[in-house]
Parts: sequence; structure tokens; C-alpha cells
Amino acid sequence: MTSPQPAETRTRKRSAQTATLAEIAREAGVSAPTVSKVLNGRADVAPSTRARVEDLLRTHGYRRRRAESTRSPLIDLVFHELESAWAMEVIRGVENVARDTGLSVVLSESAGRLTPGRTWADQVAARRPHGVILVLSGLDESQRALLTSRSIPFVVLDPAGDPGVDVPSIGATNWQGGLAATRHLVELGHTRIGAISGPTRMMCSRARVDGYRAALETAGLPVDPDLVLTGDFHHEAGYRQGLELLRRTDRPTAVFAGNDLQALGLYEAARELGLRIPDDLSVVGFDDLPVARWVGPPLTTVRQPLMEMAEAAARLVLDLGRENGSPSATRVELATSLEVRSSTAPPRELRAS
Repeated sequence: MTSPQPAETRTRKRSAQTATLAEIAREAGVSAPTVSKVLNGRADVAPSTRARVEDLLRTHGYRRRRAESTRSPLIDLVFHELESAWAMEVIRGVENVARDTGLSVVLSESAGRLTPGRTWADQVAARRPHGVILVLSGLDESQRALLTSRSIPFVVLDPAGDPGVDVPSIGATNWQGGLAATRHLVELGHTRIGAISGPTRMMCSRARVDGYRAALETAGLPVDPDLVLTGDFHHEAGYRQGLELLRRTDRPTAVFAGNDLQALGLYEAARELGLRIPDDLSVVGFDDLPVARWVGPPLTTVRQPLMEMAEAAARLVLDLGRENGSPSATRVELATSLEVRSSTAPPRELRAS
């Protein structure tokens, strides 16, 4: 049992914190209540004053003690894009944890940007949620400092880039998934295998294509750069790039579509060109969205445990927000697995022999 701290020690700690706030106010040339308004995200502070105070808060490394503020019963969930079944799986996972802990979820979108705007950070500071989960997004230095100074923990789910060694994150084994998808096609006898990647700026997309390349190279098959096209993880990209691949005179007999939505676009391109899946073309997706089991034929895909990843991110951000919380791991990758269904088969020439 830890013995109580002497009153003198407690007073000295309080004085140090108070002196820091007083020094910030004095250096900024404002009153202590104005500094408090900035800390609480109040709107009635001039932008120039707010910027000056925020800069001094970062300089002094000020961090509000968690006990000083009453948090709102919220988790902020931020998407770079909020428009697909993929996002719904993530929302369900976060909602599962939030519901069990008596919290609500606030959704926001950064309109395709990988970093939310400055006004978003101010709004979060004003809401004072239990934590923030950023999906395929990140924070710039000033936003991280703002949340840290308010003791608002944050976690990145499926990071778009390298989040940094000190940023908690939850991801999946994307490279292994790309390897498994392509190896499955190789084992069926395909030797001319195309790929439609996601955006090259996203780490998960690059990792999946790297796994695709590794599977081909391990099998002694050439990697034809003309068969690797770039998409954006949307249905339209799968359709558009699928048409380009399938109209080639030396078209591939199989395609790793990078994600399920692009695979569905590829299905549409194949139908338009009179190709049957899997008789004329084998297709593998990535994510294992519910729709993958419903389409005809049901889609072979790499299962990314989206709901479990979201639940893990929510639990982690709540652990980080607890007083003296020290999670055992803050960089986690959940395993992917190949779900073999009816969209893949040996190439026609092997079936005929």
C-alpha cells in the first residue's frame, strides 16, 4: 500500500501546475481565464490569441491532469471517407465497445484528407471525449499536441502511412493477406495474374501489392508491371481498371482486386465483356465484407477482421485514457485469413486437359 504524500509535496505539485498556467498567461499577454478558455476549446477567443496560447502550451509541454476535467461520455470516430460497407463494419465494432461502457460515438469525416482540419481538433477539445479513433487518417504535430495537452488519448485504425513509433495503432497483416490471395491463385495453376491496388499513398494498399509480388516471385513467376493497375478502393475503380486489364489480348486469367469493392467492380467489367467467373476469370478480393458472400458467384477473399480491429481500437483508446493506464501493447496487427468461395478455379486450359 502506498503511503499518503506529505501535504507539502502535494502543495508543491499544485503550485508547479498553477505556476505553469500563470506563466503561459503572462507570456501570452492574456488573463488566466483566457488560457482556460483555450484549453476548453471555447469559441470566444480571437484566432491570433488562440494560436499564441497553443504555441506556449506546446512549448511548456503542458498536459492537463485527467482528474481536472469532466469528460463527455463520447468516443470520437473519424473517417477519411464515410461511404461504404467497410465503414459500417468499423462503426459496429466501436459501437459494441462504446455500448458496453455506457458511451456514445460521434462520427466525423475528413472529406478524403488523411489529416482532419484544424476546426475539427478544436471541436474535439471542446467536446472532451474519452478518446479519438482515426480510421485511415492521422494527426499533424499541432493536432497531436492539442489532444495531448487536454489528455485526450487517440488511436489510429488501419494507418494510411507510418503513424510513428509513439502513436498507438491497430492494423491487419496486409502483406500476409496479399501473399495468401496470390498464392491461392498460383496453386490453382494461374501464371498470368493481375492486380488492382488501392491508393499508393496508403500503407495497407502498398503492403497488399508487396505480398502479391512476393507470392509471384516465390513461385518463380514474373511480375508484369502492365498487369498491376492502381485503383482507389471503390467499385468504380475496379470496373474501370478491370476493363483495361480484361480488354488486353494477353489478358490475365486471374486478378487480385485489392479489396472487395474493387472486386465487385471487376465482376461488372467481366460481365460487360462476356466473361464468366470463375470459368474465364478468377477473382480474389480483400476485406470479407458481408456482400462477398451474397454476390454470384460468392467471392473468394482475404478476411480482414474489421469489426474485431475496431473493437480493439476502442478498448485501447479507453485503456489509454484511464488514470495510470499502461496497455501491454500499443502497436497491434490482427491476423488475416483466406476465405475460399466460388470465384476462383483453375484456368480453363488446365480444366480441359
